[in-house]
Amino acid sequence: MNYRKHKTQPEKQKAEIHVQHSPGGIKGRWMMNSLSFVLVILAAVLILVSVGVSGYYYANVREKLVGTSESAASFFHKYLTGTYDQFYSAAEQYIADFESPDKMELQFIDRSGRVMMSTSGLTGGGAPSTEDAAQALNETKTAVFTGPDSLSDERVMSVTSPLISSRGELIGGVRVITSLSIAEKQIWIIIGIAVLLSLIFLMLVVASNSYFIKSIVDPVLKINTIAKDIADGRYGVRLQKTYDDEIGELCDTINYMSDEISRAERMKNDFISSVSHELRTPLTAIGGWSETLIAGGGEDPEEVMQGLIIIQKEANRLTRMVEELLDFARIESGRMKLEVELFDLSIELYEAVYMYENLLQKSGMKVGYEEDEDQTYYINGDRHRMKQVFLNILDNAAKYGASGKRIDIVLGRKEGSIIVTVRDYGVGIPEAELPFVKEKFYKGSSKQRGSGIGLAVTEEIVTLHGGTLSIDSTQGAGTTVTVVLPTAEAQNALGITGAIPSTAHLPEGEA
Repeated sequence: MNYRKHKTQPEKQKAEIHVQHSPGGIKGRWMMNSLSFVLVILAAVLILVSVGVSGYYYANVREKLVGTSESAASFFHKYLTGTYDQFYSAAEQYIADFESPDKMELQFIDRSGRVMMSTSGLTGGGAPSTEDAAQALNETKTAVFTGPDSLSDERVMSVTSPLISSRGELIGGVRVITSLSIAEKQIWIIIGIAVLLSLIFLMLVVASNSYFIKSIVDPVLKINTIAKDIADGRYGVRLQKTYDDEIGELCDTINYMSDEISRAERMKNDFISSVSHELRTPLTAIGGWSETLIAGGGEDPEEVMQGLIIIQKEANRLTRMVEELLDFARIESGRMKLEVELFDLSIELYEAVYMYENLLQKSGMKVGYEEDEDQTYYINGDRHRMKQVFLNILDNAAKYGASGKRIDIVLGRKEGSIIVTVRDYGVGIPEAELPFVKEKFYKGSSKQRGSGIGLAVTEEIVTLHGGTLSIDSTQGAGTTVTVVLPTAEAQNALGITGAIPSTAHLPEGEA
């Protein structure tokens, strides 16, 4: 059964992406959008101000004229029961005492619609030039007219109230007329002030928007420049953070990206240098001993055997290195495969320990192995890959923990997980380097030989099995590597499945 880890690949867009043309860039778009909104609001405000002010002034003028006209009609109502001479005398006196002849004109008209007398001095014969007089006399109620005077072409407002006798007879009317030029002048002054304030407000909006856009566009342009520098190979360049906001966070992200790319570039160069050195050493040994054996003709069997052993050893080292590089390439491209089957993890761990035990003992290192024999350690996975994991961990423990002269391996189970710990008592890992030791190409301050990708491959294999790999270390006290894997039962929930044998079918001693 095969299990493959796939990296998500972005689907190709079939539809053509339409890129809108943006004249003026971000500043132009911002100004167009914000000013359009502001202009609509200001236009609505100006319309409301114009309508409101006009309505207010016209209503005031109308109220004043209607009040004056109806008040005069009410006052003269008592004279309409006497003689015509009394009414005429009272009208003359009322006109003479009128308090606002400079603001409005008061007229008395007869029942035929002709002006009897007026505060302007006009008497008898003239007919009003507006429609309110005829309307009031016909309908016997107060009438109002607003519009141009046919005689002067001036906009006026006139109000006529009928004069009714106590017997209900129409005697005439009282007409009040005023020019609207003063009121309309005030209206236009207020509208002009409103327009001026709107322009000032618009200028402030443009200025504030320009300042705000500058605070966004300038950092974006700097970010664009830095991004181009990074694309051109100037890794490690940084942006100066000006604002502690989203732009500031973007600057922090760009700086972090630049640092990470710079670090990755250094690691890549170190990796190339390290791999070149790692390849050169065994190739030199193989080439040197090949030449020696050819030159010697194979006369000394002991020398021939020694040379062949070295050639085989170095060839095996090259093979392991190539396999490691191939595994890394498979991981990077998402082509790492697992040949999944149900197997006993303890057997693979023991075989890996056994393979290293003789080698470690020759170098003076002791190996301690502890296993809870009352437990079973079945998982669904790739037995060869898991052995590769244990060999890599033991190899690192042997290289970096040689000064401690001891390696302890413990195998156990806890709450549905299988736990493998490998501890050495060597120099340990500096605290500053510990977060990076599992990253690809990273070798830190260690002078030990290696490609720097072994732990990255190891962790990826463990992750593919649904497990975790953690490293704890104290400088000068050694390093502990812990591998936690789900049991076969727990792996079923992760989709890595296989047949779990019953206790009756387990090998003897494992029930």
